[in-house]
Amino acid sequence: MQAPSVGGVMLPRGNGETIRLSRGASLTDFAEKINANPASLVAVMMNLGEMVTATQSVSDETLQLLAGEMNYEVQIVSPEEEDRELLESFDIEFGEDEGDEEDLVVRPPVVTVMGHVDHGKTRLLDAIRKTNVIAGEAGGITQHIGAYQVSTEVNDEERRITFIDTPGHEAFTAMRARGAKSTDIAILVVAANDGVMPQTVEALNHAKAADVPIVVAVNKIDVEGADPTKVRGQLTEYGLVAEEYGGDTMFVDISAKQGLHIDSLLEAVVLTADASLDLRANPAQDAQGISIESRLDRGRGAVATVLVQRGTLRVGDTMVVGDAYGRVRAMLDDNGNNVAEAGPSTPVQVLGLTNVPGAGDNFLVVDEDRTARQIAEKRAARERNAAFAKRTRRVSLEDLDKVLKAGEVQQLNLIIKGDASGSVEALESSLLQLDVGEEVDIRVLHRGVGAVTESDIDLAMGSDAIVIGFNVRAAGRAAQMAEREGVDVRYYSVIYQAIEEIEAALKGMLKPEYEEVELGTAEIREVFKSSKLGNIAGVLIRSGEVKRNTKARLIRDGKVVAENLNIEGLRRFKDDVTEIREGYEGGINLGNFNDIKVDDVIATYEMREKPRA
Repeated sequence: MQAPSVGGVMLPRGNGETIRLSRGASLTDFAEKINANPASLVAVMMNLGEMVTATQSVSDETLQLLAGEMNYEVQIVSPEEEDRELLESFDIEFGEDEGDEEDLVVRPPVVTVMGHVDHGKTRLLDAIRKTNVIAGEAGGITQHIGAYQVSTEVNDEERRITFIDTPGHEAFTAMRARGAKSTDIAILVVAANDGVMPQTVEALNHAKAADVPIVVAVNKIDVEGADPTKVRGQLTEYGLVAEEYGGDTMFVDISAKQGLHIDSLLEAVVLTADASLDLRANPAQDAQGISIESRLDRGRGAVATVLVQRGTLRVGDTMVVGDAYGRVRAMLDDNGNNVAEAGPSTPVQVLGLTNVPGAGDNFLVVDEDRTARQIAEKRAARERNAAFAKRTRRVSLEDLDKVLKAGEVQQLNLIIKGDASGSVEALESSLLQLDVGEEVDIRVLHRGVGAVTESDIDLAMGSDAIVIGFNVRAAGRAAQMAEREGVDVRYYSVIYQAIEEIEAALKGMLKPEYEEVELGTAEIREVFKSSKLGNIAGVLIRSGEVKRNTKARLIRDGKVVAENLNIEGLRRFKDDVTEIREGYEGGINLGNFNDIKVDDVIATYEMREKPRA
């Protein structure tokens, strides 16, 4: 097979070699790898039915298509692998403890609470905090930073546990999808009166996929109908066998509302960590970890809650968090106190970053501000290219006319703004999982942290998008602008309410479904002939009611002999009426249809729109 030729120029043809490209690469990037002219590759893509510029970020499928034509194999480098290579170019190792075995010290376990909605996850987290409020704190007032530490006594020894307080398993999965191992142990909350529910199974599967040990908290044991034994039996089917049944999973019966057995649950977490995990880290190295959540504070700028996984983070350190960087101006713990340093498994709120990082972004401390800026800029460029590639719709000449047909695929465009990156990502993830059939698609045009701005309204105007504000409002003149331009801005504070309303909107975009509803039946007792109107049926209404201008079918000897008829005239004695009820007599005119006989049955019906399930 000959090498591709464009304009008389022979392009280099591969022998099945593998080319490594990052997500969102351009034809110029491809050309550099094979030592070709980018303009020639643009011409090749045109021959393949794709209009692509040399510097445009293209999708993975487009790169594969071009590689196949040129006889190359393309390997798309994962974001995690690309990030590792980026850090290696700066001589930085991420995700490993430096030093020898004796440098490692025991660190607290990091715990995420998961489970079905309304089974008491939030109340359990509150109960744990209340039982651990330090004496002398200002009324026990704490601030929400997305994570907190508590202490408990196990075998006469004080042990600390870190809880990540984020929106359930959605954020947990979002972090894990980015390669962030944020959690050591998962507490699965199951209500003793409800038992195992769909989201319980979903949370359990997420925890198993992340390969973390599970402690089961059987909540609401004080509620009528509570049956902790039933819960143990149900979870056995999913591979969680209680210790008392010969398994290795610890079950603790609790009441978050009454504060019962919270200490036993904390003890179970510590014992599970000791038995299943080797939780040690080196506190002497430069700090590394992950961002749990972040937000934009009016007075303090970008504020991020980070979980230190190894090393010690100190005020004054230069850090990179995803595509944000900066020098740590101040650190706060979950009680709002300033802290000078944070060791392994310690969550702190960090001030001093250039912008708001995402949930699950890795953070690391570097020696120089210049290094931090270069890493952040390269990460930002990579994210931007990947986003452009995702947004670019690949349209070939074969399916161009199909795509242009109006109404074939309807799309609901959304712009999501929220108070914290974890909440925004959890909401976006949940919305993109909505499935109401192939007719309607959902697309998130933009998501960000902070108030709804005028630029968000501008984007919504240009793309017919709905703006969602999660725990934020429109800032400045954005509200008036939205009202003036007719942009729909929805505000929510509960994630499930937002999901339900958007799902309802999606279903509303679907073509309506109709179902037939029977209205009534009439038995023909006599047939009257009219020179003006044709045959008129003298009837007795057997069931329901017969209405004028409704659909009807004629049934003779139990068989349908005519369909899609219309009740054009309806009379009682000499009066025209709109309906005749069961048990009454009257006259029915079926328009041009005259084939009616005594004992025939006229069944009337109407088509009603059926609500989507």
